[in-house]
Amino acid sequence: MSIVESPCILVCAIDINTGYCFGCGRTREEIGAWSVMSPESRRTIMADLPGRLETVERRPRRETRRSRMAREKQQEA
Repeated sequence: MSIVESPCILVCAIDINTGYCFGCGRTREEIGAWSVMSPESRRTIMADLPGRLETVERRPRRETRRSRMAREKQQEA
C-alpha cells in the first residue's frame, strides 16, 4: 500500500462562501475523490491551494480561551 500525499491538517470544515475547506483549501468533491486521483491531479490541486486559502474567511468557529479571557478582562475594566 502506498502513501497518498495529502494537504489535510485535520481542520475539516467547509467555508459556505467559497466551498473550500478552512484547513486545506480543497472542495468537498476533491476531498472525496482524493484517494483515487492520479498523483498529477493531486499535485495540480495542491499548487492551487495557497491561493484558495487566501480567499477563505478565517474566523474561529467558537470563542477561544484567549479571546474569552480578553473579553472578560475588558468587561471588568
